[in-house]
Amino acid sequence: MRALVAVVEHGGFRRAAEALHITQPAVSQQIRQLSGLIKRPVFASTGREMRLSPQGEELLEYARRMVALNDEAVARFVPEAGQVLLSVGVTSQLAEVLPEFLRRVNRGLPHVQLRVRTGASEALAQQLGTGQLDAALLLQAGPPEPGTDRVELGRMRLAWFGRPAIGERDTLPLALFPTPCTLRAQVGQVLDEAGVPWRIAYEGPELIGLRSAAKAGLGMTCLVANGDELWGLARAVLPGLPEPPAALPVTLATAPGAVPEDFARIAEKAFRQALQGYPLEDKQPRSLPFEPLMKSGRTERIPRDTVGLVPSSSVHSIQ
Repeated sequence: MRALVAVVEHGGFRRAAEALHITQPAVSQQIRQLSGLIKRPVFASTGREMRLSPQGEELLEYARRMVALNDEAVARFVPEAGQVLLSVGVTSQLAEVLPEFLRRVNRGLPHVQLRVRTGASEALAQQLGTGQLDAALLLQAGPPEPGTDRVELGRMRLAWFGRPAIGERDTLPLALFPTPCTLRAQVGQVLDEAGVPWRIAYEGPELIGLRSAAKAGLGMTCLVANGDELWGLARAVLPGLPEPPAALPVTLATAPGAVPEDFARIAEKAFRQALQGYPLEDKQPRSLPFEPLMKSGRTERIPRDTVGLVPSSSVHSIQ
């Protein structure tokens, strides 16, 4: 197929052979093989002029598409000479670290060619375990995938966002990631322990959908604590709303032997630098700004007029 494209684009067998770095008889042999494949001549006999037969013209369209697709696949999965190709995953909530991370890795390891994907931590961890990823920045609790190494870079504080319109007798609507999801399970546990009745108002795997649901007032959600700065989300304030789930570990997970030692070292340093703008947990115990919902063994309902934004005077940026 590549020989056919070369003959047409370069205007002859000799020039095609030069472009493909093979002999002219080899090009002729490949065109004869194509003729045998379609049971018709690829080129019509017109003396010195090269002209494709009708079947040859149809075959040429397939040839161009197949060669282009082949070259696209090679460019994606086969690194250039002297390059090391690595696949890195970054959990969606921390995707804003990518510019700084890529800049530092490129500066420290110019021979490394990166392929990056974002998504849920649970999905990325699974892809790491099956060899689809070489390294991943994850935001989740629980044991590591078998056969992977983890370095904890800190613990990310979380916060409630969104101001859904709810009545006195309504249950609290939530916008959540689908299962399996560490954060979803912890949100449900925190609200259940506080006696807050809740329901799922929106569920979706994409962070942008979850943020949109919170902004549209479909439901309240729980995300990294600087979600107001990153995405313009409104912080939720409800009397008796419990503290958000405990800070989640931020970990750099790698598949042993899959990444060069210098990459693991530089990647860890790059991620630590890129995470400086995020609200990582300090060693001081957190205060509890809300009164618990459970009082005297009964569950207090959430009044309609208590849902709203934090007053501007009480909002503090967490760096």
